[in-house]
Amino acid sequence: MSRRLTVTGRVQGVWYRGWTVEQAEALGLDGWVRNRENGSVEILVAGPDVAVEELIRRCHRGPSAARVERVEVTASDEIPPAGFALRPTA
Repeated sequence: MSRRLTVTGRVQGVWYRGWTVEQAEALGLDGWVRNRENGSVEILVAGPDVAVEELIRRCHRGPSAARVERVEVTASDEIPPAGFALRPTA
């Protein structure tokens, strides 16, 4: 399963990307996370359905300093390379 997430709210400058990498690695997922110029965070995640759904659930909370307003989830055909990476802002 591969999903693209767009997370909005107070999600930049609060360690959301680093937290996402930690969560994804703990769940054994592949993908990446990056800030967007519009203030959101974009995530591409792939792996077993149960693990992907768990990351999505966690992303609604985020790290303690974050204030997540919305997590938009869409299906993706993109298959990321192995591992989970922090990408530059796009």
